[in-house]
Amino acid sequence: MAQMSLDQKLAILSDAAKYDASCASSGSTRRDSRDGKGLGSNEGSGICHAYAPDGRCISLLKILMTNFCVYDCSYCINRVSSNVPRARFSVDEVVKLTIEFYRRNYIEGLFLSSGVIKSPDATMADMVRIARRLRHDENFRGYIHLKTIPDAAPELIAEAGLLADRLSINVELPTDRAVEHFAPEKKPEQIRKAMADVRLRKEAAGDRSHGGKRPPRFAPAGQSTQMIIGADGSNDATVLGQSTRLYSSYKLKRVYYSAFSPIPDSSAKLPLVRPPLQREHRLYQADWLLRFYGFELAEITSVTPDGNLDLQIDPKLAWALAHRGLFPLDVNTAPREMLLRVPGFGVKTVTRILATRRHRHLRYDDITRMGASMKTARAFVTAGGWTPGAMTDSTDLRARFAPRPEQLTLL
Repeated sequence: MAQMSLDQKLAILSDAAKYDASCASSGSTRRDSRDGKGLGSNEGSGICHAYAPDGRCISLLKILMTNFCVYDCSYCINRVSSNVPRARFSVDEVVKLTIEFYRRNYIEGLFLSSGVIKSPDATMADMVRIARRLRHDENFRGYIHLKTIPDAAPELIAEAGLLADRLSINVELPTDRAVEHFAPEKKPEQIRKAMADVRLRKEAAGDRSHGGKRPPRFAPAGQSTQMIIGADGSNDATVLGQSTRLYSSYKLKRVYYSAFSPIPDSSAKLPLVRPPLQREHRLYQADWLLRFYGFELAEITSVTPDGNLDLQIDPKLAWALAHRGLFPLDVNTAPREMLLRVPGFGVKTVTRILATRRHRHLRYDDITRMGASMKTARAFVTAGGWTPGAMTDSTDLRARFAPRPEQLTLL
């Protein structure tokens, strides 16, 4: 087989990395090289877009070390039985690419994942070697996110956490039964053990010694995970229930939902349960409501009888339409927890409403200037100079928000 050029490898392995969704960089500590020491920055504005600790968008080189893999997971395009072009970067090549892309101002960090080659330990050792070379030899201060391999030796994952800003370990699928069926070589209990070890090491890194000395930072941006949705028959209630448990058990920064699309390979016959990308979008919205808006899982998933989210409208609006008796709310008197449930109101908008109404009576135009989407919210609130009248209870209210039907073409 002819030797591949670096450009050819990059084309294959950057494309293969698109299935890895966990690449946000929010939450890390600030580092830059403006003091003349080191190279790179993990903050700034920006390939894969992520977010710096201050909320600005940055760019990461997002690649697989290799798309060879000894596992045969049914849902994975890179499984051992899949007929796809294969490539593999050496440690030197990944280091070179990262530094050269940074020097050209293309990126500000690295997101590195990999198929499993030879063994989990051999693969993880190479990924750690890359991070070590970047940090110690190149003095690279940019953001590094490593997708770790749960079957690898704990000491390798421990070193990875000392070098990377964020670690992620994939739970793969919403249930243990699905993992055992579609990825029989992977063990859910081992995945959970590895995630628990990362959490414990990170917590230990935050404790000072008796002399007041703080231990080395461990994955300062925390850990995240990725869950493939649509490859098995799990409904949205099951998916979100698993996410809730993961956030609680492992103090995750984020659960990423990766929509499964049928792989063009007849050997993997998996059910495509619901439209994948729209479902993924609704799950992210519901996840946000659970984490920041005070919603309970049952409230979001009980709106429809099958435990799935409404694909036509967002989950907060679906909940509000199912509980119209609670609306309209007076923005001048309603408590925070209810204002957060108004469709079209975000957390910042609610915070501004609460701060401003202490000093004066709020009118419709005031709420608009605070960033609320009044096109959505107007049916659910009252304010100075505004009342929705019969709009809240109108039979066509849902139709005003649902997308209009489109005429499909035959060509």
